[in-house]
This record gives sequence, C-alpha cells and structure tokens, in this order.
Amino acid sequence: MTFEINDEHIFYWKVLCKMTVVESAKSTIGLTDGSTPASRQAMSDARLPLAYRDSCAHLLIPLNRCRQEEYYLPWKCETERHTYERCQYEEFKKRVAKMDELRAAKGGERSN
Repeated sequence: MTFEINDEHIFYWKVLCKMTVVESAKSTIGLTDGSTPASRQAMSDARLPLAYRDSCAHLLIPLNRCRQEEYYLPWKCETERHTYERCQYEEFKKRVAKMDELRAAKGGERSN
C-alpha cells in the first residue's frame, strides 16, 4: 500500500501545525483558561473547518445543525447565532485587552 503526499495534504498539515502553535501561544500568554469546551473529536464529527475550531466552537456546532435543519432561513436560529457572535466578540475583547497589556509593558512601543 502506497501513500502519495500531494499539495492538499501539505496544506492541511500546515494548517494543523499552525492551529497547534496558535493554541499553545494563546495558553502561554493567558488568553485561554486551558479547557476546550468542544473536543477535537466533536469538532471533527461536526465537520467544522479548521479555521473555526476555536474556543467558541461549542456554540458553532449547534448553530450549524440548526441552520441545516431550518434550511438556512435568516430569521431562524437567531438565538444560537447571537450567542455564537457574542462569544466571538468576547474573545476579540480579550485579545485586544491582552495586546494593550503587552503594549503597556513595552512602554507603548509597537511590536512591528
């Protein structure tokens, strides 16, 4: 049995490595509490794209399920969508606060 590596395999490997590096960097600087509400297996079973497998994935799984059941009607699943978007916003605010904290520690200098 032979296995050929093609560009698609390399792409997914790079994305997976990046995700692991990003997760470890987040936990190092304190952006996550170390627990992932949705397991990797649950995200895989729900067929979430790798870019959406973050700390709000536990809310995206039922949102996507609702969307499919309701044929993506925009007035359906409003509660699930609002909850997911709220989680994304809270994560954004945490990242901004952490960046402000790091910038203040550097004396206001930018890192780039």
